[in-house]
Amino acid sequence: MPIQAIRSQRLYRQIADQLQQLINNGEFPPGTLLPPERELAQSLGVSRASVREALIALEVVGQVAVRVGHGVVVLEPRSMPLEPVMRAAARTEPWALDPEFESEIELNLDEEIPPFSLLQTRRYLEPEIAALAATNATDDDIKSIRLALERNFFDNANGRRNCVGDRLLHIRIAEASSNAAYALIIKHLLGHQYGPMFRRLQDLYMETDMPQRSQGDHEQIVKAIENRDPTAARHAMEAHLDHVLSVFFAE
Repeated sequence: MPIQAIRSQRLYRQIADQLQQLINNGEFPPGTLLPPERELAQSLGVSRASVREALIALEVVGQVAVRVGHGVVVLEPRSMPLEPVMRAAARTEPWALDPEFESEIELNLDEEIPPFSLLQTRRYLEPEIAALAATNATDDDIKSIRLALERNFFDNANGRRNCVGDRLLHIRIAEASSNAAYALIIKHLLGHQYGPMFRRLQDLYMETDMPQRSQGDHEQIVKAIENRDPTAARHAMEAHLDHVLSVFFAE
């Protein structure tokens, strides 16, 4: 089973699962070394950082031992049923709030973020996210972005005010950035239904032609990503979010 070039998002997951399959198929028996990071990165067509993350994930679930300066050793298989690396890792040690912080910080992921804070955060993050999407998006990512834009058109044509297509477009762009942290943040910010504060802001201040104007902005963003032009994508996203902020929070 030859190593195959990685082209999907969430690279380290894809790499870890492929290496796990190679190990399970006997390509790398217990006690042998995996190829060096640099060689794996070249074979897979990814960065060494992504390879290193994948190797650490494999170590977390007990498939390899990472020995800095000596290589990555394949371990004897466990008796547990085989499953994708990240699912096994999540079961081994779930991502959770550090107990050290339980009395120090308040974290309520269900609480509505005030509208200005929400838009201001997006204004600083999303231009760079769009630039990364223009650089990293796969053909499948581009198709998903285009489908979300079409949903945006449909919503606007039918007077829908919940902005599902609009928000989905921004989420798809974040996913196409190939940065899992950016994607997680944007999914959290936009995956929730708009709260009562944001809905009231829309009722009071949203211009009647704003959906159509935003649609034009979105077309420019998507066009720049499709053209693989990170500078144009960054500027188009900046212009779009500046427009939104000016509508809702004009001095």
